[in-house]
Amino acid sequence: MILDLVVTKTDDGFDAKIPSLNEAESWAHTEDEAIEKVIELLMFYLGLEDKKKIKIDLARKENNQTIYKLVFNKR
Repeated sequence: MILDLVVTKTDDGFDAKIPSLNEAESWAHTEDEAIEKVIELLMFYLGLEDKKKIKIDLARKENNQTIYKLVFNKR
């Protein structure tokens, strides 16, 4: 399964969200922390147990946004 992860730089931190999953959004002071929090939500929503099986690939950067591809096996 492949999902997009969009990280937006804001005035006071970073907003990370997975657009295809309702309510899968987090905010933090650092980009890494925001990504970590939204990955935890993804794991909860999909019932995943091993975070190490989720590969995060940088897809592109646009203005104040960075788009990543989350690659994992749902099984």
